[in-house]
Amino acid sequence: MTYRLDEVVIPTGFDVPVEPLRRAAHFTGEPGCIAEARYVAAQFLEQLRTEWCATIGAKAEGAVLLVVSELVTNADRHSDGPYILELEGTDTTLTVAVYDSNGTLPRVFPRDPQRIGRHGLEIVRALARDVGVERVPVGKRVRAVIDLTGG
Repeated sequence: MTYRLDEVVIPTGFDVPVEPLRRAAHFTGEPGCIAEARYVAAQFLEQLRTEWCATIGAKAEGAVLLVVSELVTNADRHSDGPYILELEGTDTTLTVAVYDSNGTLPRVFPRDPQRIGRHGLEIVRALARDVGVERVPVGKRVRAVIDLTGG
């Protein structure tokens, strides 16, 4: 948006696109990494509240922390190397992406309350509005988009 004063154009700054907030963290797979990843996500949510004036309810915050925990746990269990957590957010959405060195794409199993384990991606799909999995040159990326405005 611009404002004209005596034929002089004065930019207001509102027409400048605003980039989402981004953060990445690298984990080696050492004990404590999963808890550290949740801590990184909690700090990121606080930063969204401060810098983006995001209103993030307890339900959305819990969803983000659980998605981070599930995706990082899967990377920790199924890859042979380090993994990366990427977070990108605005006042309405947060994208969680985890890269790991295993190129095998995860499988989504049919719902089965009798099955022990292997519910991680099922949980992520229930909490996120969009989930994507793709191979990347170093392995794979699992990405989940979470709506921060709901509940």
